Amino acid sequence: DAGSSVEEMEFNWDEYLEDTGATAAPHGSFKHVDTSLQNGFAPGMKLEVAVKSDQNTYWVATIITTCGQLLLLRYDGYGEDRKADFWCDILTADLHPIGWCQQNKKILKVPEGIKDKIPDQEEFLQRVLRGACSAPANLLEGLHRGKNPLDLIAPGSRLELQNIRDSLEAWIVNVVENIGGRLKLRYEGLEDSDKFDQWLFYLDPFLHQVGWAAQHGYSLQPPLAIRSLRSEADWQEILQKVKEEEEESSVPTDLFKDKPVIGVHSFSEGMKLEAVDPTAPFVISPATVLKVYNDKYFMIEIDDLRAECGSSQRYVCHRNSAGIFPVQWSLKNGLHLSPPPGYPGQDFDWADYLKQCGAEAAPQSCFPSLTSDHGFKENMKLEAVNPVDPEEVCIATVTKLKDSYLWLQLEGSKKPVPECIVSVESMNIFPVGWCETNGYQLRPPRKAIVNKQKKIAVVQPEKQILSSRTVHDGLKNQELNSSDSVVINGKYCCPKIYFNHRCFSGPYLNKGRIAELPQSVGPGNCVLVLKEVLTLLINAAYKPSRVLRELQLDEEAAWHGHGETLKAKYKGKSYRATVEVVRTADRVADFCRKTCIKLECCPNLFGPQMVLDKCSENCSVLTKTKYTHYYGKRKNKRIGRPPGGHSNLEVAMKKPNKRRKRRKHFFVHKKKRSSTSVDNTPAGSPQGSGAEEEDDQDESELSHSLAQDRDKRKRKLRTFSFSDDENKPPSPKDIKMEVAEKLQLDSNPLEWSVADVVRFLKSTDCAPLARIFLDQEIDGQALLLLTLPTVQECMDLKLGPAIKLCHHIERVKLAFYQQFAN
Repeated sequence: DAGSSVEEMEFNWDEYLEDTGATAAPHGSFKHVDTSLQNGFAPGMKLEVAVKSDQNTYWVATIITTCGQLLLLRYDGYGEDRKADFWCDILTADLHPIGWCQQNKKILKVPEGIKDKIPDQEEFLQRVLRGACSAPANLLEGLHRGKNPLDLIAPGSRLELQNIRDSLEAWIVNVVENIGGRLKLRYEGLEDSDKFDQWLFYLDPFLHQVGWAAQHGYSLQPPLAIRSLRSEADWQEILQKVKEEEEESSVPTDLFKDKPVIGVHSFSEGMKLEAVDPTAPFVISPATVLKVYNDKYFMIEIDDLRAECGSSQRYVCHRNSAGIFPVQWSLKNGLHLSPPPGYPGQDFDWADYLKQCGAEAAPQSCFPSLTSDHGFKENMKLEAVNPVDPEEVCIATVTKLKDSYLWLQLEGSKKPVPECIVSVESMNIFPVGWCETNGYQLRPPRKAIVNKQKKIAVVQPEKQILSSRTVHDGLKNQELNSSDSVVINGKYCCPKIYFNHRCFSGPYLNKGRIAELPQSVGPGNCVLVLKEVLTLLINAAYKPSRVLRELQLDEEAAWHGHGETLKAKYKGKSYRATVEVVRTADRVADFCRKTCIKLECCPNLFGPQMVLDKCSENCSVLTKTKYTHYYGKRKNKRIGRPPGGHSNLEVAMKKPNKRRKRRKHFFVHKKKRSSTSVDNTPAGSPQGSGAEEEDDQDESELSHSLAQDRDKRKRKLRTFSFSDDENKPPSPKDIKMEVAEKLQLDSNPLEWSVADVVRFLKSTDCAPLARIFLDQEIDGQALLLLTLPTVQECMDLKLGPAIKLCHHIERVKLAFYQQFAN
């Protein structure tokens, strides 16, 4: 239903892993996913690159490492000397395959820095290019330039798929979708029907580029299941059409270079073994080698002893096929072997069965050696394809491991599925977050939906415009007569919290929405009531994410209460943050007052005190501007406390600029991965409401100079607050505004060394990531080329840290354009 679909969209892996106490399976255990992320360039490849000091000349360079669309290059002749290594962007740099200069009459000339090392240019080139591997020309030039090779398998591309159910013949398939290398395929000739669609990973050993069948002596025939849907003449006409359009829809052969190599098998017809049916991988059953096609392929059949059995489960295998085991493998591993249907009795015995069938067991040497060195452990979480409905990708838990095989329990599938048996090398399992990264819907666990249906607190009916006296009397009667009233049980029971909508609502909260809130919330448990109050306030904001950010727990502050995770939605994104909520009734009034001050609204906007006619803070005479000065968001550092004030607001007011730099639990959840552009807005930073420039000012206080930064950190801002006897804020003319300075760079980031980049990062809230930049040798030029997708893929960062890091990179870019671009 609609309600549950909303909950499904909100599934978050970080929270789920925390709730279940489980860990994610390591990313490195999914070799096929790692392969799919490669950009087609590999360390050691050579190319011809324009020389920086002389743009009309070129020289040979070797790829040192790759990072998305960035390449780290070293001119040949520098040997092991890394000092002249440089990063360049495939899309913008002047890069060409080996031989391009000769074909286009361009000059190959030794760069100045290594002229002395290379006395004979021709002899040197002959030596270094002998047996060298050139970077792929199709990824350096033309339409495919800079693209991930995987993106070349676009919808409409054609491939050949072997029919593993009844023969080795192949037939043409069309790519309908490409989800991170997982392809939805439709047989050519069935354009209007999805009944026979299949999902396969592009590295599947039975999937090939067009022309493979002809090269290897296999015929192109539609599978038996669809052959009767058209006449033989129609099929031949379709085949002819495909051959004519081969150029337009073909896929580069380089894509399949990483496919598993099929080895030579030693099975013979009639041999017995144990097997798992790939279409229903729930049990291990006795099976027979039905047919041997050649030295690479053979067909096996799951044994069925029933006389009336019409159709059998049979499929083509090769030596390294998953789910085939030697006789007695189940027994040796303490696993249940499911007897063949029609087998007399339940106690299956291989010796009797082989004698009864007059067959021999396939020897151990026929099977690949199994390994347990794969990184998976029990209770680890991952994402896995539902074998019953391959359209679904579900959350999966490893319940058992044996050698190279996992037993997975799938959660959230539309129909319950038994434990699945899969190989650790299966291309139907994926790391945590794979679906989100590729914009595919992950089936969330059902319990995540049920948990949301908790009653939070008693919420009074919506407010009507009544006189103060009528409201007051009505609430009195309601308290006396309400059957919902909560038994007062001392210190943990929160009194009613009133929303006084006539009070000043501040720059963040929408006065109209405040007026539509309930008259009050509670009484009830302190944590539940206050959580409900804060949730209502967040939803009444111009920009809920900004209010959530203001309320977020300052990790430097003393911990006095209970941490609650609150959510906000804004412009299609979901935000989460940990907010401190008090647990005892004696601290509720103070908590409400401090929260109001955080939100720059009247301290009486909400709280246990109902404002009838006139607010004690006299907030009706104050304008938004005056309140902004009053709360000191841009206050001069020498400001004093208001008369009679006391320093009781350390959580809210202590070093407000620093608090934003310590957001560690603030997550942004995108429903779908967008284009490769970087979102310049930091996580949780809406723009355009109330204090529009504050985010930029708060985030822009960093200087490239660490000494300046340390001085700033030592600067103590005096804290101040409202006090109960203070009815008048200080006059605005007594206060000078301090505008947060923009990022000022002491040097051109294009000239930054790796050490300079690391130094800059250590001065931000992304300091823990500096080590990655040091290891990857990212200098200033490379830093300016980094984008959000590159940062996520190559640094293996979660979305939240990646966005924060990219925000700082964008600030450097902006400062670069403003200070040095001209």
